[in-house]
Amino acid sequence: MRSEPLELAQGDFYYEDLGGGRFRSTIHAQGAWNEDEQHMAPASGLLAHALELHDPRDGMRIARISYEILGLIHAGECEVTTSTLRPGRTIELIQAELSAKGRVAIRATAWRLIQSDTSAVAAFEDPLIPPLEDCERWDGTTEWPGGYIRSLEMFQAPHHRAGNGTVWIRTPYPLIDGVGSPDWVRLMGLVDTANGIATRVPPGPDSWAFPNVDLQIHLYRKPSGEWLGIDNAVTFGADGIGLTSSVLHDADGPFGRAEQILTIRRS
Repeated sequence: MRSEPLELAQGDFYYEDLGGGRFRSTIHAQGAWNEDEQHMAPASGLLAHALELHDPRDGMRIARISYEILGLIHAGECEVTTSTLRPGRTIELIQAELSAKGRVAIRATAWRLIQSDTSAVAAFEDPLIPPLEDCERWDGTTEWPGGYIRSLEMFQAPHHRAGNGTVWIRTPYPLIDGVGSPDWVRLMGLVDTANGIATRVPPGPDSWAFPNVDLQIHLYRKPSGEWLGIDNAVTFGADGIGLTSSVLHDADGPFGRAEQILTIRRS
């Protein structure tokens, strides 16, 4: 039972900007494992937004974000702070932290790299996935509770099965009320959904829980658009640890990869 009522912002967005690096989550940011927590997906988008704005440098872009989930991401009011860990002319490491109820809940570090023209040798090996028009609408709320899942529009590829699947997802809601975010930031706010799109076992009471404790995203191309394609495979080890591995796509093809280490427990 809650000791005090949650103060969630109301409106068609994920976060209300309270100023000074403080935000309040809405019902659309509600988690799937616990109704009193934020889902990692919009929270990671909020941190990507902060990293994008931290001392921006012309000709550089973020190529990797490593999120460490340090505990429950309490719903309601939170604070985001940023810093530079390793300055550099062509390579730098920056950090953003999300704190709630007096402690850091997520720590994100990002490598920002210099850009140059490598179009003459550009290539990728990740296979293409079925386009959106070849997929069928999927209602993720039949498997997952929470406001975040309800906020999504999702389509599932024909070959989708337990433990291995492909979906296209988007959200109609802005990340922060009254504040524009670049396409790539909004897409980062969807990536953590990957751990729930092709569950190896159904979650819920008298079953299994398999939350991720991190999220690692590598971006070999800067994505664009509003649709995120996720092609993933879920591995469960025999000692309580698993891994969700995903190739990330936009309308132009693959642009990066994501990894999530899982702790598997009887629920």
